[in-house]
Formats: sequence, structure tokens, C-alpha cells
Amino acid sequence: MTTTFITPEMLADLSAGAAFLATGGGGDPHLTYLSACEGLKQFGPAKMIGPQDLSDDALVVAIGAVGAPTTSLELLPSVDESITALQAYKDLTGRTVDAVVSFEIGGGNSLIPIVAAAANDIPVIDGDGMGRALPEATMMTYAIAGIHPTPAVALDYAGNTELVEADTAEAYERLVREFSMKRGGMALTAEFQMTGAEMKACIVPETVSLSIQLGKILRSREGSAEQLAARIAQVFDASIYGEFKKLYSGIVADMSTTVIGGYDVGRAVISPLQADGPSLAIDIKNEYLTAHLGEQLLASVPDLICILDYETAQPINAERLRYGQRVSVFAIGCPDHYRTPEALKVVAPRCFGFDFDYTPLEHLP
Repeated sequence: MTTTFITPEMLADLSAGAAFLATGGGGDPHLTYLSACEGLKQFGPAKMIGPQDLSDDALVVAIGAVGAPTTSLELLPSVDESITALQAYKDLTGRTVDAVVSFEIGGGNSLIPIVAAAANDIPVIDGDGMGRALPEATMMTYAIAGIHPTPAVALDYAGNTELVEADTAEAYERLVREFSMKRGGMALTAEFQMTGAEMKACIVPETVSLSIQLGKILRSREGSAEQLAARIAQVFDASIYGEFKKLYSGIVADMSTTVIGGYDVGRAVISPLQADGPSLAIDIKNEYLTAHLGEQLLASVPDLICILDYETAQPINAERLRYGQRVSVFAIGCPDHYRTPEALKVVAPRCFGFDFDYTPLEHLP
């Protein structure tokens, strides 16, 4: 077994790389990063193991935040919330948890299980249930593989917990979304309990270590977004992800989102930096979902659309995208996990209300 110890010094790279993979969503990584640093200072490093290193009969639980990412800028995270959620899960279900894993590698949700792992002296798994960020529980690879999300435990900002039971993943998504909306717009949950064997069959592997690799590049301050693009592409070339390509550079000319049904929903428009030409439109539902240049589609969910600061190459989450920012937009082909017929039933563009089918990034202009 190969064990990596995640220290506070590694969290900055992990946070930056996870913000890149978040495609605009996943919750604000900076605040969760500060909280996770404090947690590891208190409890020591967290052990991280690969999916293959966990025994088949071990019990794994996914931990993360649910809600509209803009709310996370107001309901600040605490050091002990993931610990409280995991303990409540154990108390309410009577189960022993052998390891924890992320819902999604994107944004703040990549960091949330780490403190719970350190405090309980159990490993966090190098992988997640999305390989990016997506807005609904039904879109996790765990759910797509048929793993039931409940019994689950939801924790609100005041420390109140609730056991959630549902017949289907769709029903669970509605219930946990309602819980978060009633409790200020954000909640922490422990869900999708599974055996080690079940986890290995559906997890998107090695995304935590991939995020750390990406973060080292993004935080190197060795160039602009476009200057670092070749180094970023090399990371993806050696991964389970597909093609990496630049879509556009420009200035944010318009940005508007509103919280609808517990999600941040809206659109960003990015105008050319210098010459006249069509603007790039990005549709948002927590994450960046589609990129259109005029009438031409350049990329769409489930492939990843990522926005970086043009000068500093720092990833920009949707809730921090602002008028006047100079940005570069990139796209990455999603892992094969999301290109199966079963996955496309829940993550294709039509699932988000768009009137077109999914076309893989490598087949678009």
C-alpha cells in the first residue's frame, strides 16, 4: 500500500488544482482551504491512499457541501463541520466508517473530507465521484453506478443534523436540496456509503494527486494563463482526461447569476481583448456548462470548461467572476466515465435544459 500524507503545505496546491477542475463550481476553495489548514494543524496530516489500496469490504462514505456556491461566501466554513457530519453519520446509522472520499474534486469539496480523515485517523481516497464539479447528486459516478445515496446525514451551519432517507437518488437530491435551502442555502452531508469494491468500480481515480500537480503549475507564477497552457496540457496528456484546448481570451463584459432552486443559475459574456469579433457566452448552473462563440458551440457539459485569470493563471469560480476581469477560457475532455450511455442520461446538455445533444470536445471546432 502506498500512503501519501497530506500536510497543510500541500493544501494550497490541492486547492488551486481543484479550483481548476471545478469548472466554476464546487464551492469557494479559498475559505475551505483556510479551514482545512487549521484542521490539519490541530489533528496532523491526513493519510491518502489510492482506491486499489482499500480492502473490498471496507466502508467508504462521501462527504461534501451541498447548495448554491454564492452562499458559501456568507456561511463561512468551520474547522469541525466535516468531523461533526461524519460523527453524526456514525451515531445515526450505527456504522463504522473505514475511509472517506470526495463527492467531487472541484473547488472546496475536494478539501472537506480531508479534515474528517485526519481527525478520525482514517484515510481519504485519492479520487472522487465526478472528476470535476456538477450540481446534482444524481450526476455522481456513484449514483450512475447504482449506489444508493442514503442513509445520509445533513448538517446545517448551526450544527443541527438530520438523517435523510430516500427511495431513489432523484428523491434524495430533492430532499437534501430542500434541507440546504431551508437552512440558509448551504449544508454539509455524509452520503453514498459503499464498500471498497463498489467504490473501486465507479470512482474517478487519482484526482486528488492530479489536482496537486495542476496546483503546482498554477501557483508557480511562471507565466500567464496562455504561457502555462503547454505545461497544463502535459498533465492532462498523462491522465484519464481527454483533449485540452484553449477556447478564448477576453474581458468579462457581463455576468449575472441568481439563486434558483438552490443553484446559482446565469450567464457570463466575454468580449474580445482587442479586435472586433463575436463574444463568448458561458451558461452557468453552479458550473460553467456551455461555451458558445456567437452561434457556434465550442464546448459543453460533461466536458470541462475552465476560466483562468489572464495574467495570473488563477482559476476563477463562477461566484467570483466579475465585470472587467481579463480571462482565458479552456476546455478539457471529460473522463470516459461520463461518455457512457448511462452517464449521458443524467449529464448530457439536454439534462440541463439545452436543446442539443452532447458532442465530444474533440469533434467540435
